[in-house]
Amino acid sequence: MGNRDLREYSRQTTIRLIIGGLILLFVVGTGLIYWRYGAGGALSGLLCLTIALFPVGLILVVMAFLEWLVKRIDHD
Repeated sequence: MGNRDLREYSRQTTIRLIIGGLILLFVVGTGLIYWRYGAGGALSGLLCLTIALFPVGLILVVMAFLEWLVKRIDHD
């Protein structure tokens, strides 16, 4: 077999698990809210989920910027 980059494989697996979890949360969660409370409740739930993920996304953007900055400084 060829060389395997286990760090890259681990990163891809983690990203896929996070994406799958978010899809599950949004689809199943919103679907259950819709089933119990109707379209208005599902829309409110979707809005709340989206707003709740905004700080997480902001933190990820800042961390990616810092990683880029550190790599740029290390190369100089």
